[in-house]
Order: sequence, then C-alpha cells, then structure tokens
Amino acid sequence: MNYDIIVVGGGHAGCEASLSCARMGMKTLLVTTNLNNIADMPCNPSIGGSAKGIVVREIDALGGEMGYCADRTLLQIKMLNVKKGPGVRSLRAQGCKVNYPKQMLNTLNNTKNLELKEDTVKELIVEDKTVKGIITESGENINSKIVILTTGTYLNSDIMCGHNKYKGGPHGEKNSMFLSKNLEENGIKLIRLKTGTPPRILKSSINFNEVKEELGDNEYLTFSNFYKATYDINKQVPCYLTYTNKETHKIIMDNLDKCALYSGMIKGVGPRYCPSIEDKVVKFSDKERHQIFLEPERSDDIEYYVGGFSTTMPHDIQEKLLKTMDGLHNVVITKYGYAIEYDAIDPLQLNMTLENKIIKNLYTAGQINGTSGYEEAAAQGLIAGINAVLNLQGKEPFILKRNEAYIGVLIDDLINKGITEPYRLLTSRAEFRLLLRHDNASLRLTEYGRKVGLIDDEKYNIYRNMLNEMTNLNKYLEETYITPTKEINEFLDSIGTSNIYGKTSIKDLIKRPEIEIEDILNYFNYKYDDKIADMVQIEIKYEGYINKAKNEVEKMLKLEDKKIPNDIDYDRVSNIATEARQKLSKVRPLTIGQASRISGVNPSDITMLLVYLKKEYNNE
Repeated sequence: MNYDIIVVGGGHAGCEASLSCARMGMKTLLVTTNLNNIADMPCNPSIGGSAKGIVVREIDALGGEMGYCADRTLLQIKMLNVKKGPGVRSLRAQGCKVNYPKQMLNTLNNTKNLELKEDTVKELIVEDKTVKGIITESGENINSKIVILTTGTYLNSDIMCGHNKYKGGPHGEKNSMFLSKNLEENGIKLIRLKTGTPPRILKSSINFNEVKEELGDNEYLTFSNFYKATYDINKQVPCYLTYTNKETHKIIMDNLDKCALYSGMIKGVGPRYCPSIEDKVVKFSDKERHQIFLEPERSDDIEYYVGGFSTTMPHDIQEKLLKTMDGLHNVVITKYGYAIEYDAIDPLQLNMTLENKIIKNLYTAGQINGTSGYEEAAAQGLIAGINAVLNLQGKEPFILKRNEAYIGVLIDDLINKGITEPYRLLTSRAEFRLLLRHDNASLRLTEYGRKVGLIDDEKYNIYRNMLNEMTNLNKYLEETYITPTKEINEFLDSIGTSNIYGKTSIKDLIKRPEIEIEDILNYFNYKYDDKIADMVQIEIKYEGYINKAKNEVEKMLKLEDKKIPNDIDYDRVSNIATEARQKLSKVRPLTIGQASRISGVNPSDITMLLVYLKKEYNNE
C-alpha cells in the first residue's frame, strides 16, 4: 500500500493533520490503535480557555475543524475575562465527551482522500535519514512520502496511582510500546514527561445545595466565525464550584508517602500550570483552600469531572479527600484519578514547519512535541499537515510569526526555547497579544487558509462579507458628524458622558471610555451586526495601544529579515558564549530574529553574530 501521507495517532493533532492533508488533495492514511478513541478527551471535557480559546478561533480561521466540532457538541459556553482588556478575552466551552468524538469521527469518515486504519505503529521505515513509511504491530509495511507522528501520551506510557504502576495509555488503553526505541535508534532524543487527571463522580451523589452554580453566558457564542450557533441558550448545562479545606489538606499531608508523585515513582516532569492537588497543597501551603470545579462530561449528565483535583493518591485516599468538601460528602467515584508518564521528543530537534531535523519528511505534532492541551495539539496538527502537503507540492513552507497568531507563538517557543515540562499556552507568552485577539482571528488568518486551499468558496464569501460590513461601518463612523444641539447633548447626558461643543465625528465619540458603540448606533438607527460592531469598537478604543504594538512588530520584523546562511559554522563565530554557540548549533535558526529568541542566547551574542555575518557573508 502506498500513500502520500500517513498520520499516526487519532487525537486532536492527528485529526487536524489528517483532515488538512486530505482536504489539500493528498492520499492520506490515519492509523490509530482504537478508532473509538478518535478525538478523545481523556482529561478535561472542555475546549478553549485562556489563550487556548483564541487558538481554536485561529484553527477555524485557517480552515481547521476543532471550532466547528466544539460548537456542535457543547454543553455550555462562556467568554472568559470579559471585565479585562480585549487582549485576554477567550472562549471556553464545556464539551460532551461522547458527542465530540462522534462528530469528529463522522467528519473523518466522510472526507475525500482519507482512509482510517485501526492498528499500532511499531516502527518507522527510514532510509538514508528519510522516512519512507511505517511498520505496524500486525506486520504490515505501509509506504508513504511523509509521516506525521501525533502519538499524544501513548508513547511508552505508564499509568500510576498510589504505589501501583503499569503499562498503558489513557483510560487503560493499549499504549505504543516499541516506537520510542525505534525513534532513538534513528537518532531522535526523547524526554520523559508526566501529566495527570482527576477522578470522575456520579452526578446523583452530589449535593447541589452545597455548591455554587456556574452558568454559561446568556448570549450566543461560537468558536467558528463561519457558522451560527445551533445550541439552545436556555438549555446549557451548569458547572458548579466547591473548595478544598483544612481537613482536605491535612489528609494530603498525612499521606504524601502513599501517592505516586511524592513517593519517587514518577520520573517525568509534570505541567507547572496544571499541578496535582498534592502539589498545590505542598507548594502553596499558605492557601487555606483551592477551587474545585464540578463539570459535566456528557450530554446525558451522568458523570462529573472534578476539575482542579488531579491526583496520584491511592483510591481509598481519593475517596476520603473528596468527601471532605461541600457537596461531596456522599460522593461516589466512577473513575479514579491517575498520573500518566510518557515519552516525548525534544522540540529543539524540529524546524518551524514541525518537520524533524534528523529524519527528513518526518513531522510531529501535539503532546509528542512536549505540549499540553487539546488546543495546542490541534493547532500543531493543522500546521504539520499544511506543511507536509506544501513540502510534497514543492511550495514555500507555511510559518506563522509571533505577531500573527498564538499558533506562531506556540511553535516559535517550542523550537527555540525547548521545554523542561509540558508546555501550556498563556496570554503572557504573547508579547503582541493585543494584536492576537479573539475577535480578529479571521482577519489575521483567513487569507492564509484560502491560499493553502483549506477555506472553500462558502467560507471565503462569509469572510469577504464580514470585511465589507466592517469597511462600511468604519466609513459611516468616520464620515458622520454631529453638532452640539440640545437633543444630542441630552442623549449624551443620558449615557453618562459629557456634552460636545463643536462638530464631532461619531468615531471620536466612541473613543470615550464611557461610551459603547451600540449606544451610538442605536441612537442613529444604524443596522449592525454585534460581532462586527465589537471588532470595530476595539480597534477604535485601543487605537493608540494597537499602533504602539504594530511599531514594535516592525522592529521585530527587521530582525526577521536578516537571514542566517544554512552553512554557517558557529564554532567560527568569535566572542560568543559557549551556551549560545551550543544552542545556535542545535537549533540552526533561520534569521537573527529567531536566534535572539533562543534560550541562552544573549544580546551580546547577537551583536557578535551580526559582526561575523557582515564580515564573512557581507550580510547587512
């Protein structure tokens, strides 16, 4: 059997990689151990969150599937950080762990050029440092021009709870036992990482009178900018909030020797920003309590996920701990929490395209690259898929810059800084986050999606209509002037702003912090779309900050324009630090801008590198 591209793994990265390759016209095979686990949510039953929700919007703008699938299968949705600036607002949807995978599997099954196969990959076929296909555990040799590995947490993984440890993937599924050894034999460096998951509990065992209800928003929201919401806003399933307490913390401290994390069993490094409850209590001993969210996992509303309570405690201790909290005194656990330790590759071995530097035509995406989260995985899968196809087409690679997308920040951080723990996207990682907002993802990225062939005519027309509406609204705001009549000033008084004393444009009025664009447009009976008005208002109110950020981008792009020759020998660059020399030799940056973002490379090293390039390559 021969394929253009083989995708290994059916998680969120694998789904986006497979769909992008097939939709761009490549004969694609998706190989996964269990088709019933396609697009599985082994941990948190949600899509989005701080920064992550913007990534889902970016995936959608480029022509990916995650946002659409989440919109069609959500239980609840809300906008986070609405009281903060627009640069940190982000959607989060509570998803159905049954319907989301079903929806995604149905999409995969009905995608032209895409085949699905249930098997486990044992080895890569590698000749002359170039991947040629795969060998499965069932003994099949399957040839391809490119392989994309998206193995998630299944690579040589161990499940740990208490003092028990056994081989397995999430949910106790079969893991990938042999591929790690094969990768190492081909020169790829592996690292050991760890993540974990909380227990699941029966809804019927929760006393909802003792917990705080957390509702979805009362306006229709979507990740996808190309489709309208389909859920019933009045039938969103609530989440609930409870807290740990002194008794909870005492039980944890008295039993640390019994948990896998503190007994020395776990060797891999866990995620800093998603610690276990044991870690929280130990490291934040000054805190009297920690938030615990009770989140529905399925549309049938039977099981709840205990958010914020990831644990490696033995089963009996998990029960004792949960029963100390309000609402959970009679709780019944349906699935116990556990930790999972797995192999990942060192992302410093990757190019910006997510192609491996050691094995040609091998791409990797998702948690195998050292990230955490469904959204980060899906984004990488999409980018790896796009670049794999462009590679076969002989076209220039698709690389998003840090000022263009959170996806660009994610990949740039991975391949330049490497990781010491599972990487999680945060708004603080994006220095240009005011430019990378939830509302403008389509403006930033849809043209790219169109260019590579993932945005069809229907979506593109929706996008073009949106641009026209924005243009018309901006023109109206700039060209419509009002004079200080009694009627106008009475209106301004009614909305809590000062009078005008001369001819003023509506746009200038909207710059006032106390004025909302809707107030003005309603007064003048201008028919508008809420989303369009919000986008235009943000651009007006934050114009000064946005222009400042754009000026910073221009400075950064000047460094990106300074190319570094592929054949450079960093051992010949004088007066740079040993660490910088080692990191530059390993990462092999393409530009001075990229070199400046490598951990361990200081401004003085960059100065000496520029001097060397000017002398040896006449590079200005």
